Amino acid sequence: MSKRTAPKPEADTGIKPRQPCPCGSGKRYKACHGAAGGAADVIVTRPFEGLAAECELIALREFVPSATAKLPLRGDGEITLATVLPMAAAGLRRNDDKSFIGLQVQTHSGDISRDLARAVEWVQGAELGESLSVVGPETAEAGAVPTRLQDLLDPEAKLDVEVHEDFAWWLPGDVEPTGEVALSLERANAAIMPTDRLTAEGVESAYWVDAGEKAHLRWVRPEPEEKLVAALARLSARGELALDDDSRYAGSFRAHGLLVPVWDLDREKHAREWDEPAARLGRRLEEALASLDDKPLDAAERRARDGLRGRQVTIR
Repeated sequence: MSKRTAPKPEADTGIKPRQPCPCGSGKRYKACHGAAGGAADVIVTRPFEGLAAECELIALREFVPSATAKLPLRGDGEITLATVLPMAAAGLRRNDDKSFIGLQVQTHSGDISRDLARAVEWVQGAELGESLSVVGPETAEAGAVPTRLQDLLDPEAKLDVEVHEDFAWWLPGDVEPTGEVALSLERANAAIMPTDRLTAEGVESAYWVDAGEKAHLRWVRPEPEEKLVAALARLSARGELALDDDSRYAGSFRAHGLLVPVWDLDREKHAREWDEPAARLGRRLEEALASLDDKPLDAAERRARDGLRGRQVTIR
């Protein structure tokens, strides 16, 4: 497995012990790769930071049941990023020479980006028909910085996501599932909640889902949390936080360092009927974000902000 090597302390490269570690963990160098024995297994709270695909990666990791996207690798080769693979595998090279890595997998380190990079490197060298059940722990040499997804992907590339109604894409079209794969496919299909990606201009990483009693819109936002909450509060104080009369703001959750606002929707409406209301809300939100630089929150908006904070949950 390829590794980068963290620069040595100040005497060699000018990196001071108290500066951020170049591995991306967010810790100081002296507490991470500058520590004796190399890196500890630190928790990276925003593992996809620096990638234009960050919001989509979070959505596919956390709440989209069945979707695929071509991974925008810097080098040669083609790998498909998938939400879930057969038997919840971390990597798969099918007999038809198509390669996949799975996002919704058990992780064995504090850095999902590092685990996914391991899966990419594994599948690049895998034989036809091989699968990787889990990404194993890594014992890094002192000063060695493991490869992360940021090292393998084009940082400016976004994901062209295809949402699927089921998991039939697990197998080539001419192959019938058998044995454990068939059972896994049946269980996975039974657990899917109808999901669609909103496609209006200016609306990215926003997903409609029919959860049964009601439908929801989950929208991964790239802004810093405090600024986003302030903008949402400004809209709330104006009565402009809903998409339309058939929706209401439900709250938000934190996932991998970003905030994901959630709206309850009238489930009688089709996903496509929410494209334009979401686009209008997006424009209102952009205006509110821009206004924060010139006009601080007033008393009513601060009360609204406090109320919104009370409806936040951290899941990752």
